[in-house]
Amino acid sequence: MRHTKDTENEEQKQFHCSDLIRDIKEKVQMLKSYGMSEKEIMSSLQTCQPLKKLIVSRNYRLFLGDERVEVHMEPLVKSVYLLFLKHPEGINFKDMPDYREELARIYDRVRPWGLTDRAMQSIEDVTNPLLNSINEKCARIRKVFASMLDRSIAEEYYIKGERGRTKKISLPRELVVWE
Repeated sequence: MRHTKDTENEEQKQFHCSDLIRDIKEKVQMLKSYGMSEKEIMSSLQTCQPLKKLIVSRNYRLFLGDERVEVHMEPLVKSVYLLFLKHPEGINFKDMPDYREELARIYDRVRPWGLTDRAMQSIEDVTNPLLNSINEKCARIRKVFASMLDRSIAEEYYIKGERGRTKKISLPRELVVWE
């Protein structure tokens, strides 16, 4: 069988790729010997995408970036998210009862059909530090952003923080646009 120029080019590429992979493995071993963990190495190899603007429209719809891709959340989940956006300093979950009225006002604006007894009970639940409701809402928020953004930047949009400490959204507020 005759080798064509394309076949030779392909073989050359494979050889060079194998060579590069071997070099990379050696460098990774060196980094490990200097004390870097595999996780640290992988994290530094990931390309970092720029953070996108988060736009909050007048009617409380959320959009990402200049292309205005809508971020869909249930009304109560979105209300919790907006509450944390309004508090860049963060909120400790044990202090959620102090934010009950503010969350109710936000929820009333986000949920156009008004605050029923059931809606008020949901607000009571999410602001009760003895229940898991706030954690469930935060998990839903994480899921939404994780499905829309690269993992390396999605966490900037989450509500996060160490257990028992203040939770906040770390997205720089100059990237949050309130219309």
